[in-house]
Amino acid sequence: MMMRSEHPNPQAERAEWLNLNGEWEFEIDAGVSGIARGLFEQEHLSGRIQVPFCPESKLSGVENTDFLNCVWYRRDITVPESWKGGRVLLHFGAVDHTAHVYLNGTEVGRHRGGYASFCIDITSALRPGVNSLCVCAIDDSRSPLYGHGKQCRKYHSYGCYYTRVTGIWQTVWLEHVPDAYIRSFRLTPDIYNTALEIEAQLTGGGTLVAEAFYDNRPVGSLTLRAPQGGNVRGTLALSELRLWEVGQGRLYTLRLRFGEDTVGSYFGMRHVAMDGYRFLLNGKPVFQRLVLDQGFYPDGVYTAPSDEALRRDIQLSMDAGFNGARLHEKVFEPRFLYHCDCMGYLVWGEYGNWGMDYSNPAVIPPIQNEWAEVLERDYNHPAIIGWCPLNETWDYEGRRQNDELLRALYLQTKAADPTRPCIDTSGNYHVITDIFDIHDYIQDPSEFAGIYQLPTAEEMMQVYARKHPNAVKHQGPYTSGQPVFVSEYGGIKWDVNSNLSNAWGYGDAPKTEEEFRSRYKGLTDLLLDNPYLMGFCYTQLYDVEQEVNGLYTYDRQAKFDMSFFREVNSRKAKIEEE
Repeated sequence: MMMRSEHPNPQAERAEWLNLNGEWEFEIDAGVSGIARGLFEQEHLSGRIQVPFCPESKLSGVENTDFLNCVWYRRDITVPESWKGGRVLLHFGAVDHTAHVYLNGTEVGRHRGGYASFCIDITSALRPGVNSLCVCAIDDSRSPLYGHGKQCRKYHSYGCYYTRVTGIWQTVWLEHVPDAYIRSFRLTPDIYNTALEIEAQLTGGGTLVAEAFYDNRPVGSLTLRAPQGGNVRGTLALSELRLWEVGQGRLYTLRLRFGEDTVGSYFGMRHVAMDGYRFLLNGKPVFQRLVLDQGFYPDGVYTAPSDEALRRDIQLSMDAGFNGARLHEKVFEPRFLYHCDCMGYLVWGEYGNWGMDYSNPAVIPPIQNEWAEVLERDYNHPAIIGWCPLNETWDYEGRRQNDELLRALYLQTKAADPTRPCIDTSGNYHVITDIFDIHDYIQDPSEFAGIYQLPTAEEMMQVYARKHPNAVKHQGPYTSGQPVFVSEYGGIKWDVNSNLSNAWGYGDAPKTEEEFRSRYKGLTDLLLDNPYLMGFCYTQLYDVEQEVNGLYTYDRQAKFDMSFFREVNSRKAKIEEE
């Protein structure tokens, strides 16, 4: 049975598509010489792998966790007879890191970046009958010129660095489209005018028809004339307003028709804004009760074993009283974001930037290019309520970070999406940011109170800076009145198995469950009761390998009775009071 057989992108579904997951031929290219040796022309490769799981994972069938600088994939594909005419598009959810794609021995495309999705028009390279598809993935996991997220640059995992990921790690699929088709589209909800703004990028000319439905009832339509090869925009008025809220997705169905091309999609009606210290969802203050989600799996590493596993991670978080997550040091797959949309789950979009040399100007084009692709791919998800391109941009080997990189990414993000707040870098070394977020792993609630019970936000941030000088040593000062977000705290170490020699967490582990609960409640109560905080993010939802500060184990078993955390997290925060 093929694993991960579901459609990978519910925001843009067409009827004519073909999932290419499953068994592929596979070969490790230790010398990174396969292109010179012409591996893309060979009839077979020496091994086998289960796509879309990376070769480091158990589910791939390879489970090689050494440094894999280059790997090759090959399989035969046959395009259905019914796909005659039009275009055939080859989609990759993600390939880490630099992909060379060959069809029948001819290179048809390249992509650089381990997190963004990409698409190649392979129509001209196809031939009748069986075609040979070959992918070369080059990945220097030690390179400081691009981000690796939490992938370890040492041989063994340690601390908060985990198993590496190489090559294909998201679904690969084919899609058939007419010659005139919808290339992409942006959906911007306008709850105050009960409307949806639509922008579409089109290939060919014709008429674009957009139809919206709620619970299968038609609630609005829009017709736009498009010039040849033009882009269009318009406003689709809705007859019913159903708000997307915390815990309530209330998604609308959207059907887009352009000539012979039909795309199924969806959208949520919600509005996010900042008002002083408060985060507003649909005009009402909502305290962000977030948890850190790393997106790792014991058997799939970066890739969930099933669609249900993606949904279950969200449910586990909600069971513990969280209303969202920081999707941390990784760009999560569209299926996960789809479930967030359905379940009314707040998330921050982030990039896997760790491992980069922020002092080197050479890192700017790769990260800007891939971040632009991420912003375009994920713009339509109502669950994403903010962007954070970078996390903890520490100086690199004694060289100060390039502040202009942070400024450029912030400005790029706001230009691409002015509807959401943006944090330039989470945790420290802010240059320009909508929200002044901080990381604080103080474990003693009484010491924590020495910061978060101060009478003003300005005093609070001054004391924070004194206690955490390394985290703020060259960032700009806190601006009076700016929203504050404790976007990492807790990280309380609790190893239920007591069998990891390298078990890691923040601070000293509690000696008893009661001490754990007391510490958790003490820290969390202080944040909920602070009138200047818009939210918190607890580290973390589940253990990852040797990092044992999760509320669940790595295989998603509860360490404690989740009703305790649900009760602590769910009570009204000071900032939510009228």
